[in-house]
Amino acid sequence: MRRGLALGLALLAILLLAGTAQALPFPRISITAEDATDPGEVSSLLQLVALLTVLALAPSILVLLTSFTRVLIVLSFLRQALGAAQMPPNQIIVGLSLFLTAFIMAPVGQEIHQNALAPYLAQRITPERALERGLAPVRAFMLRQTREHDLALMVDLSRSPRPKGPGDVATLVLIPAFVISELRTAFQLAFVIFIPFLVIDMVVGSVLMSMGMLMLPPILVSLPIKILLFVLADGWHLVVRSLVTSFR
Repeated sequence: MRRGLALGLALLAILLLAGTAQALPFPRISITAEDATDPGEVSSLLQLVALLTVLALAPSILVLLTSFTRVLIVLSFLRQALGAAQMPPNQIIVGLSLFLTAFIMAPVGQEIHQNALAPYLAQRITPERALERGLAPVRAFMLRQTREHDLALMVDLSRSPRPKGPGDVATLVLIPAFVISELRTAFQLAFVIFIPFLVIDMVVGSVLMSMGMLMLPPILVSLPIKILLFVLADGWHLVVRSLVTSFR
């Protein structure tokens, strides 16, 4: 009887949906290509294509041209040094990295808005000039964080002439050199963070071995100790402070 009632309700629902579908009109979407009657229409279309391209490349721009790489790597190494598998979760680590990146890159964003975006929206400069002005603060930020050794490596690999000044460095050469420098700096900070946690693991392992407790995993004892010491030392404050000041 229950099966029959369920089947009847299902059929009634299907009939109601079918009747509703017949009563409600569905929108029709069509894409057509027609001749443009105004040059402004072509310009607007090209701007829309450029905007969609920038949005598609936004994740790569965020990762490669900002402080996001260093912040994310250091916070990931910190979680691994603590020994907590999924604490904090990945969403927390990525979210904190994004907000710290926004905080660190705020002066660069303000300079881009004042010198490039606002004049372009006011139609005082051309798109090419706006792109040039907007790229200048980002290049200055990357040049401050890039080692000369890494920059010289990319210049040699590109077989381009030696630049006479910062303005002569090509952007395609600067970006990989900046990424290499960021990876090196991030691993240096991660190594410094790993040292105290490694010492705690070694001490706990030696104590357990001397007590003959070979069957007890050292992580069960060292993990609470590391968390306690990290909280007492205000570790998150120290790590975030070190990350932010490393860009200044």
